[in-house]
Amino acid sequence: MSFTNLLVHVDDSDRCGERLTVALTLAQKHGAALTGLFAQSDSSGAGIVTRKAGPALTQAAQRARDMFEEKAREAGVTTRWWQLGHGEYGHVIAETVICSRYVDLAVFGQHDPEDSRVPADLLEEVVLNAGRPILVVPHSGSYPQLADRPVIAWNGSREAARAVNDALPLLKQASSVLLLAFHTQPRAEGGGNVPQVDILEHLASHGVTATQERMTIASMTPMDAVLSRASDHGADLLVMGGFGGYGGSLFPLFGRGSNTRQILRQMTLPVLLSH
Repeated sequence: MSFTNLLVHVDDSDRCGERLTVALTLAQKHGAALTGLFAQSDSSGAGIVTRKAGPALTQAAQRARDMFEEKAREAGVTTRWWQLGHGEYGHVIAETVICSRYVDLAVFGQHDPEDSRVPADLLEEVVLNAGRPILVVPHSGSYPQLADRPVIAWNGSREAARAVNDALPLLKQASSVLLLAFHTQPRAEGGGNVPQVDILEHLASHGVTATQERMTIASMTPMDAVLSRASDHGADLLVMGGFGGYGGSLFPLFGRGSNTRQILRQMTLPVLLSH
């Protein structure tokens, strides 16, 4: 498998340029085409009422398109342009989710409360409902290199399995892959008469050699442990299941969203999420 069709969310925010740079770098590396999707909330009341883009939104879209096309030409990447018809709250979320379903990977930016152009819950809705892997770029920092030293947060969940599979085109090109296997309690001796499944063996079948570390979560939350170990490893990408039950709560469903939201708030490196 490979990435042939990528999407990047484009708006008029200050961080759009960094997000676009990451997406173009990925497109170059994988020989993929890149779609720029302009989706942004409209501050014009008249535009929202009439379901048409107001003047400010129209001008923002043109500025974003000019930047997108200029950077794509410089990078030599094949592109296309999609633009939402207006910026009403529900429309931005629903149409962005739908557009994200028609690509191999979608690149979005971490929500920044101080410089946001989209609904606050857009990113969560896309992760939950697009059915595609979502690469989230932090709202600070520069990321000229991506996925050379990725870390996988592995807990055996459906979501984690999807994330590993979705990330294979990136993992295959990495120079070092670290897999963090999480346990909320020390492992008991003996596991019964069950198949000896091994995620490292599966990765190896795809040509990915990974090192595994087992982590027992005790004094810190799982996501704090992930970010801490990723930093120590010098990681440039985190791969994990979105809303994938990484917590050690007695009520697993309760912790599913809280850990993903913590990563989305506190991320210190790009994160690939699958649900």
